[in-house]
Amino acid sequence: MLAKTAASGGPGLHPEVLAFSSSLALDLQLLREDLVGSLAHLTMLAECGIVPRAEAARIHAGLVALWHEHARGELRLPDEEDVHMAVEAELFRRLGDVAGLLHSARSRNDQIALDLRLHVREQCAEILGALSELVAALADRAEAELDTLLPSYTHRQRAQPISLGYLFTAYASMFARDADAFRFVLAQTDVMPLGVGAIAGTSLPTDRELTRRLLRFSALTANGLDTVGDRDFALDYSFAGARLMVHASRLATDFVDFTSTEFGFATLDGEIACGSSMMPQKKNPDVFELIRGKSGRAVGNLVGLLVTLKGLPAGYNRDLQEDRGPLLETGALVRSVLSILQLALSKVRFDRDRCRAAVAGDAMQATDLAEALVRTGLPFRTAYQIVGALVRRCQEAGVVLGTVTESFARAVDPRLDAKVLAAANPLKSVERKQSVGSTSPSSVKAQIAALRAAAQRTAADAQAIPRLAELFSALAEHKG
Repeated sequence: MLAKTAASGGPGLHPEVLAFSSSLALDLQLLREDLVGSLAHLTMLAECGIVPRAEAARIHAGLVALWHEHARGELRLPDEEDVHMAVEAELFRRLGDVAGLLHSARSRNDQIALDLRLHVREQCAEILGALSELVAALADRAEAELDTLLPSYTHRQRAQPISLGYLFTAYASMFARDADAFRFVLAQTDVMPLGVGAIAGTSLPTDRELTRRLLRFSALTANGLDTVGDRDFALDYSFAGARLMVHASRLATDFVDFTSTEFGFATLDGEIACGSSMMPQKKNPDVFELIRGKSGRAVGNLVGLLVTLKGLPAGYNRDLQEDRGPLLETGALVRSVLSILQLALSKVRFDRDRCRAAVAGDAMQATDLAEALVRTGLPFRTAYQIVGALVRRCQEAGVVLGTVTESFARAVDPRLDAKVLAAANPLKSVERKQSVGSTSPSSVKAQIAALRAAAQRTAADAQAIPRLAELFSALAEHKG
């Protein structure tokens, strides 16, 4: 498709059509990616003899100048359909017809496919770095809260006693899996699309392998027809972002609840608590509510991209321009939430006495009692029924399960002797757990060690990802 714009020498689009079809406002976020890709493409064209060295040097200097002007906030590009044509039009303005050599053997179709992959790779580096810091911070908080006991919940009903450290390792485990998801995104993104042209390749003697090496991709895309319409990597990225945001939303919901008067387990530092415009007593968890709210946008971006892609035939279609909004917003959303989470969690303090009272004042150790009976040789279902009867009797009598006497319990069932009733101490429930992955202190300590190792691996992976700035530096020095 030939764009009817100043850059292509066409008669120009009707202003309203140009405004409707333009993606420039969003595309400007891809300017650095576009300049890096153009520098690599130009280097390849010069090495292959498609663009003479002298002309390539002039274009090279023009692209480098655009990068530096953009970095200083001084670059103003002309109104065009997209960032690709805007850069080309600006080069035409500065260099004249020699600028037209740059677009040899490429199309905007493979150009945007490259820009988006470079963008996703850059965002994955930022996100993985932030995830490594958050997982490490959650592991540290878990270690500090090993002795804080509170209820766990199923169906939002009190279930069993756990340590707060166990809860923090649960959150950290979610975000460690998110790091795995973004590693998968990187693997799916790590193929170089540039050079397949509009759809069917080029008759010019190009060297895609050289471009791949310059941009530090691991492989080349295999089929141009597939390449220009492929946004699977963008779907994977959007899914990873949406899933991370869902995890953040789940954490946020806990903290909205825990800081409420009804729970009263935690308080918000004044630096992160928001007030009411009308009610002077309010101390609201707006930060956590906003995290929960923003997760909906991430999910919407994924759904929007899926819907855009679902009806497209093979090859490039202009509908794909609608990938820009969802894809470009995902990284910014995720990075902002990861940053605010780390800040906000450090400003929340748990009331250990209130949490412990919630544990001691309920029947959450009922499973421990049933398992104590199992150790005497009873089938679990029989033990379950015996303890269920005891809990009902306690509720009728207004007696807390952890305080029942042997005579009270044996009146329900004679097998509830003193040895079995020792398991009714709710404050010892956490220590009694033996299974791997449980809330016992030894298990949580092992989880913390594993999470810290995962955070270190994630940080190393983030550091190993090629960054746009380093690619630009290498290409700016490479005169061809």
